[in-house]
Amino acid sequence: MSSNRSSPDDQGPAPLPEALATALASARPRLGRLGSPIIYFPVTGSTNDVAATLAIHDANEGAVVIADTQTAGRGRRGREWFSPPGSGLYVSVVLRPGRSPCGGGDRATRLLTLAAGVALVEAVRTATGLAVDVKWPNDLYIGRRKLAGILAEAAGGELEDTVVLGYGINVGAAAYPPELRDSATSLESELGRHVDRALLLVESLVGLAQRYDDLLEGRFDAILDAWRARAPGSKGARVAWSGGAAASGAASGVTAGIDDEGALLVLVGDRIERIVAGEVTWL
Repeated sequence: MSSNRSSPDDQGPAPLPEALATALASARPRLGRLGSPIIYFPVTGSTNDVAATLAIHDANEGAVVIADTQTAGRGRRGREWFSPPGSGLYVSVVLRPGRSPCGGGDRATRLLTLAAGVALVEAVRTATGLAVDVKWPNDLYIGRRKLAGILAEAAGGELEDTVVLGYGINVGAAAYPPELRDSATSLESELGRHVDRALLLVESLVGLAQRYDDLLEGRFDAILDAWRARAPGSKGARVAWSGGAAASGAASGVTAGIDDEGALLVLVGDRIERIVAGEVTWL
């Protein structure tokens, strides 16, 4: 990933707002390997791009980038992630799952997005009391409406073992444009009340730290079991997809869970297809 993806609106880093600084300081013992350093931007293009630049310049594992606004936020396949000021949580973290001391670095890397999904579901529940589902491979949903997304990207350059993990959570209704109101939602829309972004930030990082430790220490079954318990659509849901085994066109079937490597299993006729990439549509 290039280190020159700067935005003309980028204001550069700034001191953490007092509410975030206070909450993070009080949670420091719970953050584990995450949060050194924590860099805050009132406005930046993409927190993932900033974190990738930090990684290329040898940032510590666990470096965190937070933005109040992104002007070039993105999700999977380059889709825009609408990121207006004060309405969402936009965070990226530098991680090195390939260096897992248990010797399972490749598997830890493959399961990183699923681990992050579990962490965010748990964080939302802790911070707000709201029950949220995960949807393969990287989204959080309430009913049929998307609440949050996760984007794991290679840091680029020669950093083969380094991943930038970004996530965006819709906190206020302004976090998504009006044309997405039928397919997106926010915590405040669902709860009908104000949500403390500082508390949500802390719990998301704490949850990620804990689930990342599970990966590094080889507790893969704990991640997979937790994900399966929070993904009702991973079994018995009708899906269509393109890419991968369906490269020559679209295919469809019924979800049959995930395997131990995190691939989505789909029953097509009398056979099971294993989906590791491509575009999946939930019907």
